[in-house]
Amino acid sequence: HVQLQASGGGLVQSGGSLTLSCIASEDTFKSWPVGWFRQTPEKEREFVASISWSGRSTYYADSVKGRFAISRDSAKPTVYLQMNSLKPEDTAIYYCAADPVYEGDYAPHYNYWGQGTQVTVSS
Repeated sequence: HVQLQASGGGLVQSGGSLTLSCIASEDTFKSWPVGWFRQTPEKEREFVASISWSGRSTYYADSVKGRFAISRDSAKPTVYLQMNSLKPEDTAIYYCAADPVYEGDYAPHYNYWGQGTQVTVSS
């Protein structure tokens, strides 16, 4: 059973940067598509970015396009989310998700989830 662990969150000023990591417990993760989602108490969980198993295809929510970059390390069961030019509205708990088959922006289709990491952007 693959377990995911998201880390790298923290408190940052508006305009700053953070890099989140999603580390899996098994190497099979390296052949799975991965997504990042975020959630606040006021909103449902929303899609942020996804990456194909090969890393060649990436997809972003319009709200983060041009500021965030998702990538993966082909040698490790790890996916990253580089977040630049952070805004207060990016404040949320960020979750990574993976699935052996599904690649997309629909959260319920992902079967494996990390525990979340808090990102807080101050104005």
